Amino acid sequence: MAFCSKCGAAVEGRFCAQCGSPVTPAAEAGPAAVPTPLPAAAGLTDNVAGALCYALLLITGVLFLVMAPYNQNRAVRFHALQSILLHVAMILAWYACVVVLNVIHLGFLLFPLFLACVALWLYMMISTYQGKTVVLPVIGPFAQQQAGK
Repeated sequence: MAFCSKCGAAVEGRFCAQCGSPVTPAAEAGPAAVPTPLPAAAGLTDNVAGALCYALLLITGVLFLVMAPYNQNRAVRFHALQSILLHVAMILAWYACVVVLNVIHLGFLLFPLFLACVALWLYMMISTYQGKTVVLPVIGPFAQQQAGK
């Protein structure tokens, strides 16, 4: 005996007598063959989405700022904005240091500056993944204000 996959009524033939829907070959095999619906995709948790905002700095920050389920979340929006602002600040500081340090012939200090930027980037990503919210001194309050925190 086959059962209707929509209303669950017993079906004889190719159509359900209750709702009129056609019976698929899987429904003809019996109730055990009726597929169960899969649960909806849950998406990313706040800490994972926040950490991914810092992964590629400007690129992933912008992506999480415009992607539909994450742009309504204040925590993810804060991390996306802070990631964007951090990357812009790093770029501006890098170019300013390149000009100044090369003018005064201290270009060898650029490598420690680069390492400091990488360390800050890793720290932000790891601490956000651990669930901590690190508010950077100058750009953090602005990102909080814009995110609505």
